Amino acid sequence: MVPLLLLPLLWGGSLQEQPGYELRVQESVRVQEGLCVHVPCSFSYPRSSWFSSGTLYTYWYRDGDNTGHKILVATNNEVKSVKTEFRNRFFLADPKTNDCSLSIRDARMRDTGTYFFRVEKENCGNYSYKEKKLKLQVTALTDKPDIHIPELLEADRSTQLTCSLSGACEGGSRLTFSWVGDALDSLNPQTLHSSALTFTPRPQDHGTNLTCQVKCAGSSVITQRTIWLNVFYAPRHLTIGISFRNVTALKILQTISSLTILEGEAVRLLCVADSNPPAKLSWFRGSPALNATPISSTATLELPRVGTAEEGEFSCRAWHPLGSQTLSLSLSVVRLCTCSPLTPPELLGPSCSWEDQGLHCSCSSRAQPAPSLRWRLGAGLLEGNHSNASCRVTSRSAGPWANNSLSLSRELSAGLRLSCEASNVHGAQSAAVLLLTRKSVSRAGVVPAALGGAGVMALLSLCLCLLFLYIVRARRKPAAERPQVRDGEDPVVGTATWGSKQKSSTERPPDQASPAEDTPPSGEQQELQYANLNFHRMKPQEPQDQEATSSPVYSEIKKTSK
Repeated sequence: MVPLLLLPLLWGGSLQEQPGYELRVQESVRVQEGLCVHVPCSFSYPRSSWFSSGTLYTYWYRDGDNTGHKILVATNNEVKSVKTEFRNRFFLADPKTNDCSLSIRDARMRDTGTYFFRVEKENCGNYSYKEKKLKLQVTALTDKPDIHIPELLEADRSTQLTCSLSGACEGGSRLTFSWVGDALDSLNPQTLHSSALTFTPRPQDHGTNLTCQVKCAGSSVITQRTIWLNVFYAPRHLTIGISFRNVTALKILQTISSLTILEGEAVRLLCVADSNPPAKLSWFRGSPALNATPISSTATLELPRVGTAEEGEFSCRAWHPLGSQTLSLSLSVVRLCTCSPLTPPELLGPSCSWEDQGLHCSCSSRAQPAPSLRWRLGAGLLEGNHSNASCRVTSRSAGPWANNSLSLSRELSAGLRLSCEASNVHGAQSAAVLLLTRKSVSRAGVVPAALGGAGVMALLSLCLCLLFLYIVRARRKPAAERPQVRDGEDPVVGTATWGSKQKSSTERPPDQASPAEDTPPSGEQQELQYANLNFHRMKPQEPQDQEATSSPVYSEIKKTSK
């Protein structure tokens, strides 16, 4: 019996040495876990020896692990049983064309081993090609998936991305896909576990990351690839930045549509637009027409010295293949002020004289801004331009000067106070005259020769000295010891004040010549001195001409400023 059992083995061994049996296959193959691999293979045998017309069967076996026991992994013989762990994963080609190619799907670590090919024909014989075997090695999954995206990702337009892993064959069931990224926050999570992803990118998704993850079933190993989304979108958030007054930092104007600049300032305008790819920025004067020529073909517009010629509208246009946007700015220029410094009123006058029609007084004042003038007669107030049978007030102004004249044709009572008041927003000043009863003065206002000339000057000097002594003594005496006005005496009421006011201009009021002392040397300032006198217990002198009648005259008594 033993020789009979050894006969087939010897016969098989002798076949290996016989010509005509050849196997062409790759001897070593590597595949990553969970992927697929196709091993091309072809074989030949001596047909003259296999003359039977029976069916040709092919087999792939795996050598036993140190046991010598072979394991069937793939065959076209339906009678033979393939081991369960290889079923539906190892596939053979059609042997009719002498094709012995082996396809392996969803490779597993335990598939690593050595495999050999065997042929068998009914009623003829069989042959195992052990002289040339296939060595299969399954390694860990390390390849990264590939993400295919369209040529252009356009904002607000639906698109589809696909994720694939090189080496994964169609029909494989052991790979699971998943998508991760900020751009997918609004999507249904169930749609994120497929190799194909459909979504609509937004402008804010530009520059974000998108990841495709691949996991092999039954393994904790995950391989993934991350891409950077390049989303194309038209200009948005168009703004204008401005830099002026020696400030280098730009100030972004988001809601301001107008800008006011001082005349002569340098201005730099910068147009900023958010788009991908960057929009072409340019500046236009006014609203840009379709084929208008820009005044600047860059994002920056330099205005080195702003004047009235630059007033108006400037527009920035952001041009983009997906759409354009325009933003305008209205520029206003404030002209520099060349007027004189602001000053309080300086009062000249009042001066009065008798004329045939009555008493005529004039008053002038200079200030910046021009002051307003008015007259105060007793308790009454005279201002503006008006005229009636007994009174006429005329006002006029030119530049910093204001003039006012008063004409009175009515009878005036003795002791009546007349004052001129000037005021503007920076201050006020007033000067007053007191009308006296002088029997020695004619209606024309001429002073008698006895009181004129040097006598008047001597009298005023004496009065000043007496006034000074009187004030000093009055301060030392109690109120009860001060002199009282006797019955029947005509007191002259007034005050005595001294002061000064600086004057810095030699201009004269229009239609009126200023006093000689009001004209200072060129480039110098002149100080105006003023004083007020009080006359106490003075009695009027009897006129030498008894035919002269009493008439009111005036005397300057006070000039004050506020």
